[in-house]
Amino acid sequence: MSGNTQPVFKRVLLKLSGEFLAASDDGTGIDPHKADEIARRIKSIHEMGVQVAIVIGAGNLWRGNLGVKHGMDQATADYMGMIATVMNGMALQDSLKQIGVDSRVQTAIEMNQVAEPYIRLRAIRHMEKGRVVILTGGTGNPFFTTDTAAALRCKEINADLLIKATKVDGIYTADPKKDSGAKRYKQLNFMDALQKQLRVMDSTAFTLCMDNNIPVVVLNFWQEGALERAICGEEAGTFIANNTPTIQA
Repeated sequence: MSGNTQPVFKRVLLKLSGEFLAASDDGTGIDPHKADEIARRIKSIHEMGVQVAIVIGAGNLWRGNLGVKHGMDQATADYMGMIATVMNGMALQDSLKQIGVDSRVQTAIEMNQVAEPYIRLRAIRHMEKGRVVILTGGTGNPFFTTDTAAALRCKEINADLLIKATKVDGIYTADPKKDSGAKRYKQLNFMDALQKQLRVMDSTAFTLCMDNNIPVVVLNFWQEGALERAICGEEAGTFIANNTPTIQA
């Protein structure tokens, strides 16, 4: 990783958990204040001249595994989750609008009254015009996570970097909350991460990134300056790539 102060990555895809939008007391629903805080952080990297796409989950509104446990068909549960991501995308779009950031919501499940259909070249054109693109509806297919949607869209729009936003500052050798001796990885090779069975993303998403040489940064979204450092090629969490040596902090 470099020490540059200018963006190294010109087009990035930011993967956000739906839980980021939730009220902190119970982790559900959409808290407008949280949406505003997310929008502020997105604006900070957008103003650096970086083209930004976002894939957002729906864990704050619906978790398909709960439906499945109660006997719901997996496909039905997954489609409900995809629809919920559109609600999150609309909330984020509104917060971005309020602070002067032009954005578009695109969805893999057509809802023409509220969002554009996902069209790859249109998404790219929006970014080239300086708009943030919020990609919702997952992949449009059941049985795939929003992590996989993020990896797929990252490849489709030719993004330079996938940023996996979390609540921790990277990937550790063990759960740092349970093991005081856990060490954070500064850098990881994709194959090492697979062999060590580190939980980066779901296996489909992770393999897609590895096979298509899509570098990934896992960072703490709420840490001030983390997004900016990652985009400038500086250390900000854990950087994962095919030709990167594995280094612990």
